[in-house]
Amino acid sequence: MAAALTVVLAVGLITVIDGSRQQAAMSGNVTELSCDAAIGPTRPGQGHSGEADAGSLDSEQREIVSLIIKIGKERGMSPRAWQIAIQAGMTESRLKNLDYGDRDSLGIFQMRPSMGWGTPEQVTNPTYQVNKFYDVLEDVPGWQHIRPGEAAQAVERSAFPDRYHEWEPMAVHLVQNVGEIQNASGCGEARGGVVLASNSSAQRAIDFAMSERGKPYVWGATGPDSYDCSGLMLRAYEAAGITIPRVSRDQYKAGSMLPVEQAQPGDLLFWAYDTADPSTIHHVAMYLGNGKMVEAQQSGVPVHVRDVSWDEGGLVPQAVRPGV
Repeated sequence: MAAALTVVLAVGLITVIDGSRQQAAMSGNVTELSCDAAIGPTRPGQGHSGEADAGSLDSEQREIVSLIIKIGKERGMSPRAWQIAIQAGMTESRLKNLDYGDRDSLGIFQMRPSMGWGTPEQVTNPTYQVNKFYDVLEDVPGWQHIRPGEAAQAVERSAFPDRYHEWEPMAVHLVQNVGEIQNASGCGEARGGVVLASNSSAQRAIDFAMSERGKPYVWGATGPDSYDCSGLMLRAYEAAGITIPRVSRDQYKAGSMLPVEQAQPGDLLFWAYDTADPSTIHHVAMYLGNGKMVEAQQSGVPVHVRDVSWDEGGLVPQAVRPGV
């Protein structure tokens, strides 16, 4: 049974249940996915585009997707690994086993024989390629806990690292439908007054932020005696073992995005002068669940907990989940 963890707020009590539950995978030896390794579309509102992109795949592409998932299951790797491989393959070759590429790059993942990936015959053999990709992925430190596109980049080492994120929604759709994985994230849904923790790191970040209540706001401060808004978030997630950027505008780019209405404890909320323009972000706070958040707000106001409403003026419509 998941351990029940409590967070006492200025008003009321929220019970946060550790969401690191193991999901029941459809294949016997598949490594189950914990909520700490949550997968899902980073950009909110993109679920339908993922389904549409998946629907446009031809027979060769779908065969390669099936092979990626089949080998992942045989190796006992989590659905997150399948997603990473699908995103990498779609970015590098559009999931085609190409006999050409940049310089001597070949195959689904555009592996280069000259860089030690294997012989030309091997790197155009689909089974070899998928296994080789998984071999290298498993050697990436902490690959289960970083954004899938970043894990793909760690394997591929592309000169264009942001490209892999584009295919996140499609890869999630394929993992769930071709891979027959229900609730691919492994995270439960909020039920009534009980909120499931977004990941195992969130509780540690929450604990730190709550322990700093009462300390003064000082612009540019990052603790330990005072904080500004982003300085508090920086140190809270540092205490949880996750490094995020210093300022709020950059923190907005430091994790997976989701509709703010679906925020879970530990997720970051942002305020901007123009909510459609992230470059105008000027404030960040940490969501606690049940309509509460903790923040370092402004001069003269110490770190505190307050209510938050999704229709607040200036609230950016996307929350961010650091470390995912």
